[in-house]
Amino acid sequence: MPRRPVRGTICFLAISLLLCTDAGRPSYALQLLGDDEDADGGDGSTSFSFSSPQTTPGGLAFGFYDGTCPGAEETVASTVRELYAADSNVAAALVRLFFHDCFVHGCDASVLLGRANGATKSERDAAPNRSLRGFGAVDKIKARLEKECPETVSCADILALAARDSLVLVGGPSYPVLTGRRDSAGSFYRDVNVPPPNATYAMTLDSFARHGFTERETVALLGAHSIGKVQCRFFRDRIYNFAGTGEPDDSIDRDMVSEMRAVCGGDGRAPMEMGYYRQGREVGFGAHYYAKLLAGRGILRSDQQLTAGSTVRWVRMYASERGEEAFREDFAHAMVKLSALAPLTGSAGQVRITCSKPAV
Repeated sequence: MPRRPVRGTICFLAISLLLCTDAGRPSYALQLLGDDEDADGGDGSTSFSFSSPQTTPGGLAFGFYDGTCPGAEETVASTVRELYAADSNVAAALVRLFFHDCFVHGCDASVLLGRANGATKSERDAAPNRSLRGFGAVDKIKARLEKECPETVSCADILALAARDSLVLVGGPSYPVLTGRRDSAGSFYRDVNVPPPNATYAMTLDSFARHGFTERETVALLGAHSIGKVQCRFFRDRIYNFAGTGEPDDSIDRDMVSEMRAVCGGDGRAPMEMGYYRQGREVGFGAHYYAKLLAGRGILRSDQQLTAGSTVRWVRMYASERGEEAFREDFAHAMVKLSALAPLTGSAGQVRITCSKPAV
């Protein structure tokens, strides 16, 4: 039997995201799904919970800033909305920035740091991060929060909240964001290791598994590639000279090859929409990303590779007639898990005044 909502508690109900209430505060039901659960249901899921506003075992809390900066979350949300109205590309940029941060020593805003404390390189200088955008957006949010509540809201929490708010703006699901993260004092250039654009599905699964993600969660998280842009240089070899053959990757739909070449032109530098699809089809955040993969229309090899192995069952599930709901639920659950990767809490770390510089 589903457990009834209890005041102040995040509740559970199957694989749904159940909204509860606590004196006007939204609460959520969350359940992460394991790979042994079939697409049409089963008992292979694993659950986790947290209370509001009490601190969780990981040191994070729901409503962490209620007593110290009560308007913090709304300031983040309103600033993201303002930035998005001026440039819709900021949404995908902030989501990607958050992911790249969390995959290196956890969600500690280390990716935001420039070279400091004598370091010759920061995470920003690592090859996978050189195309990251959104740093200016984070700086703008932080500046506003510093005026409201000096030295209170961490850059790590700003990233977590801004990623969620960005996803909502592009049609993605909302999900609860626990707060209370603190910022790293250092950057970890040598430890940057995210799956490259040409990764095989096995490489991608291995990378995510090292951070505790199941196969299903990995496929769901990659659905974020339904938004944003990618530079042609990241897939140019797929459409002109794949694996040194002088021919395009034979896993790409032939019409798609022509369309990709038309977008990239001769120099291959123009950006291409990650949500690019046949003319007249929907774009934006959604499970259409998986239908595109089944049609051989994945832009990055790492995306198309999801149809090359065991991961294809989740691609098929999300691409099915009823797959949109399952995808949105799974994606929300996986984002909650991502945002809880190895946070610095309590007296660990620091709260930076400027996100690109460690606190003195």
